[in-house]
Amino acid sequence: MQSQDVAPRPAPASGSASDRVVDVEQAEAALVEHYPRLVRLAFLVLPPGLGRNRRVLTAHALTQRALPRGRKAAPVIPAQSDGREGDPGYAFVRLQVVRTALEAGLPLRRKAWPKRSQLPPLLPQVWGLRLFPRSGGADELALDQRLSALTGPARAAYVLRGLEKLPDSDVRGLLTAAGVADVDAALAEADSAQAEYALLDSSEFDPCSLQARPTDLMRRRQHMKAALAAAAAVAVCGALLGMPGDGWGPDGAAAPPYAQNPAARAALDPALLLKVPAAAWESSARTDFSVWPARGDLTGDSALLRRALAVWARPGETVQVSATTGTPSGGPSGPPQLLYAGTVDNARVVILYDGLRIVRYAEPRDNTKGAALDFARVDGADRAEASAVVLGRADGNVRYLTAPWVTKAADRDLLKPGSDATDLVLTGGTTAPMAGPAQSGPCTSWNVLQLTDTSGTRLLTDLGELVPARLTTGRPGSVKDASGADALRAWAPYACSLGAMRSTGVRSVNAWTYAAQPLPDASGTADWVCTRAETWQGGGERVLAQFHTPGGRYGTVAAKAENVPECGAKDPQVLAGVLWKSGAGTWYLLAAGSPGTSSISASGGVRATVNGHLLAAKAKQGAQAELKGTLADGRAVSGLR
Repeated sequence: MQSQDVAPRPAPASGSASDRVVDVEQAEAALVEHYPRLVRLAFLVLPPGLGRNRRVLTAHALTQRALPRGRKAAPVIPAQSDGREGDPGYAFVRLQVVRTALEAGLPLRRKAWPKRSQLPPLLPQVWGLRLFPRSGGADELALDQRLSALTGPARAAYVLRGLEKLPDSDVRGLLTAAGVADVDAALAEADSAQAEYALLDSSEFDPCSLQARPTDLMRRRQHMKAALAAAAAVAVCGALLGMPGDGWGPDGAAAPPYAQNPAARAALDPALLLKVPAAAWESSARTDFSVWPARGDLTGDSALLRRALAVWARPGETVQVSATTGTPSGGPSGPPQLLYAGTVDNARVVILYDGLRIVRYAEPRDNTKGAALDFARVDGADRAEASAVVLGRADGNVRYLTAPWVTKAADRDLLKPGSDATDLVLTGGTTAPMAGPAQSGPCTSWNVLQLTDTSGTRLLTDLGELVPARLTTGRPGSVKDASGADALRAWAPYACSLGAMRSTGVRSVNAWTYAAQPLPDASGTADWVCTRAETWQGGGERVLAQFHTPGGRYGTVAAKAENVPECGAKDPQVLAGVLWKSGAGTWYLLAAGSPGTSSISASGGVRATVNGHLLAAKAKQGAQAELKGTLADGRAVSGLR
């Protein structure tokens, strides 16, 4: 249980920028507090030629080696007067990170020992895996290419300007302290790159949020085993040829495991891609991705389709691969269905479907470097869940490909239920770009996609994956699309809680107002709402019990749980509580159970029992209590945690 009326704690004062001595403890505190930012800084400054896996590991290694060995003088560089820039410990470790990242990009010389930063890191290491950040959009790929064309000092100047928000005077001082010989040339070269600093905060450049893929070492081991098996087979075959019968191979007539399978080869032939006619969905008994026609201006580009299929089957080391939770990322078992091939902003995009997964391949418009491959599980999708797929994201905007039965698309702010939706232009099933939900900072808006077809109107929200999640309301087992005025008002206080469900393979999210509780001291009536996220994999469900007081803009999360049946179709029961302070200054334990709860009892820091599904008992601030409930059929239920 959580307190609903809690004042924010004041932030601790940072160290003075005038301090000139940094000890190990001070530097370590700064490194731990700002570790993700320092690793991102190192990753961006390191030369892209190292490869994404080595850049990730080297960025972590350089950051972890940035601590001083004893008491050292802090770098004498200009610093702002507040925040992390006023902390000499942070200034010291940042300088060490920039210096060693620049050293890592220097060429090796015959007559000089290499610096430690120029060698592959001994630690950290993850044997058998390649690690790389999550894939971004076409704009992030283009920025990465522009940064790779800059020299190391120019790249560092660009990143310090954009990521650290330093003025040129501070950048000049930091680069000089890091050993850059010609700072003016570095700043001038950084000026030649387009200032798209907001993209530096994207997941494309976050070495702390990683994807994993097998290394080439595993493939070499498999080839070595196959070679040894072949040599052994040659030795054994001589003996088998002289034996009666057909031999005793365990796989019979099957080809060796290292032979090419005809079905697998057919899956890589763009001429065999399945293309559904445009009107097939009108007569089909199915209304899912299997009846989507092939759309886009590049459906006849055999070279692009061949590359997309080949990368799907054998993604190279530089390909950025991501998959939603529970989604296999292996190659196609046969020719898949083509849903889209076309130009989206600054990228060429291909979307394929194999009956289980949606696969999105994207590459920059002017070359094939920096390709990305994304997987999303969609088996069992119905008409509502097969309504849209994300084509691309750029500058905080999202562009969708909609189902052929969609007749109208609009953009709606879920936090403003009384406002009208903004129509989106549909061109060949592709929407105009719309603002996506806020990913960082205060939640002041939550934009969702509103689609209309002959069966009605529904809302879908982007949770950072290929397929947007469907929003519904109502009692579990009889939910309906969140489209009417009542449903919009029901969702508004809880829209921001959807941020906790990003990148978890969410299929749909339901909001159910399971209780309305009169508040003590004549404070009005509060709502209890349970939001439950169902996933495509059938596990990992997330349940939030939220408490909303009259006049409050947002709901408060009172309890949460994962992998539980509560608030779902199989067990539509929920019990949760919260500590609440009335306007008169009195603290209460409030608890509510879903309909069918005959009694509630609290033990621990608060002791109370009540018949019915609502409990209100005086309590002390910070009290901890355990809730138990009894249903009308005699079954016991526990409070959600």
